[in-house]
Amino acid sequence: MPSDTPVKETLQPAKEFKRELGLLSSTMIVIGSMIGSGIFIVSADIARTVGSPGMLMLVWIITGVVTLIAALSYGELAGMMPEAGGQYVYLREAYNPLVGFLYGWTLFLVIQTGTIAAVAVAFAKFTAVFIPTLSENNVLLSIGSFHISAAQLFAIFSIVILTAVNLRGIREAKFVQDVFGMSKIVALFALILIGILLGRTDAARTANFGDFWSASWTKVQDGNILTRDTLSGLALLAAIGVAMVGSLFSSDAWNNITFTAGEVVHPKRNIPLSLALGTGIVTAIYLLANLAYILILPIQGTPDGADALSRGIQFATSDRVGTAAMSVVFGDVALYLMAALIMISTFGCNNGLILAGARVYYAMSLDGLFFKQAGTLNEKSVPSWALIVQSLWASLLCLTGSYGDLLDYVIFAVLIFYILTIAGIFILRRTKPDAERPYKAVGYPFLPALYIFLAALICIDLLIYKPNYTYPGLGIVLLGIPVFFLWRRKT
Repeated sequence: MPSDTPVKETLQPAKEFKRELGLLSSTMIVIGSMIGSGIFIVSADIARTVGSPGMLMLVWIITGVVTLIAALSYGELAGMMPEAGGQYVYLREAYNPLVGFLYGWTLFLVIQTGTIAAVAVAFAKFTAVFIPTLSENNVLLSIGSFHISAAQLFAIFSIVILTAVNLRGIREAKFVQDVFGMSKIVALFALILIGILLGRTDAARTANFGDFWSASWTKVQDGNILTRDTLSGLALLAAIGVAMVGSLFSSDAWNNITFTAGEVVHPKRNIPLSLALGTGIVTAIYLLANLAYILILPIQGTPDGADALSRGIQFATSDRVGTAAMSVVFGDVALYLMAALIMISTFGCNNGLILAGARVYYAMSLDGLFFKQAGTLNEKSVPSWALIVQSLWASLLCLTGSYGDLLDYVIFAVLIFYILTIAGIFILRRTKPDAERPYKAVGYPFLPALYIFLAALICIDLLIYKPNYTYPGLGIVLLGIPVFFLWRRKT
C-alpha cells in the first residue's frame, strides 16, 4: 500500500555549468574586476616616481595601450577555446600541462587570492571612514611584529560574505556583479565630469601646465622628502617602468572573464567582445580620472602641507588622491562621498574575482592537478569546494603583508604569464593552423609582439628596481615545478 508520507527531495550535485552570462554581465565582470580601489590611490605613488603631470598621464596611457593590446589578443584564444579555466587552458594547450599548472599554482597562491586580499583590505580601509572601529589602527592582537587589526578581520568578513553569495549560484553572483558594476560606472563618470567642469583650480593650472613634462623622482623616508632627482634618458625610462606597477595593478584582472567561459552565453562571440568593451571603457575612465586630478591638484606637494592643494597629488593624505581631489570640489563631505564610492567599487570588484578564480581550480582539478573535490559542482552548478578553499587562502593573506606588498608580488607574476599566453598565439598559429578562430588577434603579429616586448622590459625593470618583491614572486612560480611532479606522481 503506497505511503502518504511525502518523500524528501535530495539535491544532487550538478554535472555541468549553467550558461547565464550574456554580453552585459560578461562586460561587467571585466569592468568590475578591473576597477577596485587602485584608480583612487596609486596615482600618488606614480606622481612621486615620475613627478610631472605629463609623465603621470603618459604612464596611464602606456598602461591603457598595453592592456588593450593584451585583451584584443586574448580574444583569439577565447574564441578558439571557450572552456572553463580560460588562461590556464590556453597555456596548457600552447605549451604543456606543466606551464598550465604553474599558472594555476601562482594564481591560487598569489595572483587571484593576493588580489582578493588586497581589494578586501582596501574595502575595509574605506569602510572605516564610516565606522572608525574598523580602522587598521585598531590593533586587536599583537604578538611581536605580527598584528591583527579590525580592518583585517573586516576584510576577511567581506570575502566570506561574497563567497557565500557565489555559493548560491551564478545567477545570484551575476546580479551582484551587474548592480555594483553599473553603479560604479555611473558614479565614476559623474564625479569625473564634476571634477573636470567645476573643480579646476588656479593652483593646479599654474603648477601643472607651466611645466608639464619635467620629470623627477621624489624619494621619501619616514614621511619626509629625502631627494627630488631630475629624470632623463634611461633613468626616466626606468622610473616609468617602476611607476607602472600601480597602474598595471589597477588595470589587471580583465582576463577573469575567460575563466568563466563555461557559463557565458555564445562564448566565442561574447568573450572577445566583452574583453574589448570592458578594457576600452576602463581605460577611458582611468585617463579621465587622472585628467581630473591634474586639473584640480598640483602634482607636486609637501608631506606636511596644510591642505589638499599644498600636499598635491604626491602627498594626498594616505595616498587617497580621489578623496583629496573631491575635497577641493565638495569640501569635507568628499571624504564620505569617495569612501562610499570606493566601498561600492571594491565590493563589486571582489565579487568578480571570487566568481572567476574558482573556475580555474575547477579546470585544474579535472586535469588531476588540483584537489579532486575542486572539480565538482554543487546543486547550484558552481564549484563550491574551489570557492571555499579560495576564500580560506585569501583570508589568510589578509593577515600578512600590506596592500602595497601584495600589489608588488602580484603584478610581476601576472606579467610573466601574460607574456607566455600572448606568445602562445604564435605557437598555436603554427601547431594548430586549422583550429576554428572566429576572432583573430588585432594587428597580428605586430601588436602581440609589441606587447611581449614592452611587458618584458617592465619585468626586467622591476627585477632591477624592486628585487625585494619580484624575486620572491619569481620564486613562487618556480616552486611550482617540484609540486607539479609530486602531484602527478600522486595521481
